[in-house]
Order: sequence, then C-alpha cells, then structure tokens
Amino acid sequence: MKIAIQATEDLRRLGELLDGIETAMLTTHAADGSMVSRPLQTLAFDGNGELVFFTAADSRKIDEVADDADVNLAYADPHAQRFVSVRGRARVDRDRATIEELWSMPQKIFFPDGKDDPNLVVLRVRVRDAAYWEAAGNFVARALDFARGMLSEEPTDLGKQGRLAGSGFDSAGDAAR
Repeated sequence: MKIAIQATEDLRRLGELLDGIETAMLTTHAADGSMVSRPLQTLAFDGNGELVFFTAADSRKIDEVADDADVNLAYADPHAQRFVSVRGRARVDRDRATIEELWSMPQKIFFPDGKDDPNLVVLRVRVRDAAYWEAAGNFVARALDFARGMLSEEPTDLGKQGRLAGSGFDSAGDAAR
C-alpha cells in the first residue's frame, strides 16, 4: 500500500497502523438493512485522508455505497496482534491519474482489459475515525502477561487501544463513541 504524508497526527498514526496490512474487509449496508463484508486490496492511503481501492463498477457494493455511503473497513494483522477498524464515507470515481498511478499487472486478473477496462472504478473511503488495538511486546511477553493476569487480581496490560480522528468531517463527537 502506498501511504502519503498525512495532514494530521491521527491520520499519520493510522497510516503507521495500516502499514503492512494489504487487505481490508469492507462492510456496506445491503438493501434489506443487513450488513455485508468482503475483502479488498488497499492500494493507497492518500494525502486527503482517503483509503483507495479498485473495484468493479458492476459489483453489488457499488449499488450499496450509492444507497448508503457510510462504510467500515476492518484490518487485521494477527501475527503482530494489530487490529484496526475504520469508519468512513465511500465514493466512486474513474480518475485516470489514480488508475495510472496504482495499476499493477496482477489486477489484470480482475480487469482483463487492463487499465482501460470499462468495469474498473476507483473506490475511495474518506476516514471519519478509527479504533485500534495492538498487543504489547512479542508473543512470549503477551503470553506471560496473560498468565499473570489469570493468576492475579490486578489488571494486566495486554496492549494499547485507542481512537483516531479522521479528516473532512465535523465529527469530534463521533470520534469519542
């Protein structure tokens, strides 16, 4: 994933948390009100605080985003015990400069006509806010902390969690939820 310089400290931290996690689970709202998740490769975190993906114009997710642009992206790196949930608003475009910049040959599997495939669109999710959880130390240290917590009445520090504000939203209250 290409990560641009971010405008705020929270977005910079989000970029650090997402670095090395290539796949996100995108959750949208289906027409019946239920939620639907599917994996997408994150191609970039641009300087506008938007996560950028390629997707098919004829996919159901495009219709779902058109009906309700509020989405969630879930990222997980189980090996590093790092998990991130991003709330945002999605939009679709066909920006040629973005397609040219982020295109790679493996994407031809999904878009046989290459960069000019009429079904290729750019999906952007503007970060509203994010929550994260990351474990402290390596696996052995986490296991020892967990064991200590099981044997003690004192709470054990198993890692950090926090919230990060996004950009482009008047959402100071939303970030605290």
